[in-house]
Amino acid sequence: MAATEKRMSDGKRVLLCKTSDLAPGEVRKVERADGPAIAVYNIEGTFYATDDCCTHGLASLAEGVIEGENIECNLHFGGFHVPTGKAVFAPCSIDIRTFPIEISNGDVFAVTTD
Repeated sequence: MAATEKRMSDGKRVLLCKTSDLAPGEVRKVERADGPAIAVYNIEGTFYATDDCCTHGLASLAEGVIEGENIECNLHFGGFHVPTGKAVFAPCSIDIRTFPIEISNGDVFAVTTD
């Protein structure tokens, strides 16, 4: 899925998906034309966004498994707390970047500065 971006004074709103496109417990990778891919998550009805690339290895977090509020990378089974981006499972030790989420008219946006 390619992202649509709209410039804002404090960053860009990147369209990730519709709220109806991502069921609770699902994660999806969103490719961007001018920035790194973003992983969008629906955890118990709350949407989150992080960089998609694991900080330990070059793996897509969207291919991982959501366990509660954590995403487990499928490459080395390290993991991150999705809401905060904190590395919580070894071998991951470097946090991932998170993005604020805005929801408007059923569309889910991440607000980025890149």
